[in-house]
Amino acid sequence: MQADEATEYMEAEAANGFKQKCAIVIACFAMLLAITGLGGQNAGKETLNNNILASNAFNFYQAKNIRQMSLQLAADEIELAWAATPGLSEETKAALLKKLESYRATAARYETEPETGEGKKELLARARVHEDARDHAMKQDPYFDYAEALLQIAIVLISVSIVSGLAWLAWFGGALGIVGGLLMINGFLLLVEVPGLA
Repeated sequence: MQADEATEYMEAEAANGFKQKCAIVIACFAMLLAITGLGGQNAGKETLNNNILASNAFNFYQAKNIRQMSLQLAADEIELAWAATPGLSEETKAALLKKLESYRATAARYETEPETGEGKKELLARARVHEDARDHAMKQDPYFDYAEALLQIAIVLISVSIVSGLAWLAWFGGALGIVGGLLMINGFLLLVEVPGLA
């Protein structure tokens, strides 16, 4: 083998090694892209589901509040009618008293029902839990979006570097991919709040 043939052989091997390394990096970034897409979809679903659940709990709370107020108003009307009508029979008074106690007890029960978890206090707590879960998922979502974009750009740049043979393009794509991978990890764990993304 002559010197010029050896040089050509070494250049071809170096080019093949460069292409193989780029292919491996592309495969890794493609895997991260798939995981990022899954995380982003899950964050979107969590946001939507918890928003619906929070809304349902607040609506149920409001319905309980309206029913409670209606019962309190009905009890007040009974008391006013009792006071305005002094000549009521004992039988009528007993029936009114029974109804009044029933309304007051039901109105008090609507305030808190720990056994069923459907009192106003429990519904409000449940709504807050769903709001917190929704807000958490909403914080995750932008990290996944930007990670997905950066990983896609990185894959394209590294692919172009294989065709063009420009190593700096592969390094730039690799740097973007690493940033995308870090954003993906932060999307799952929310370790750091990046200004402009949260």
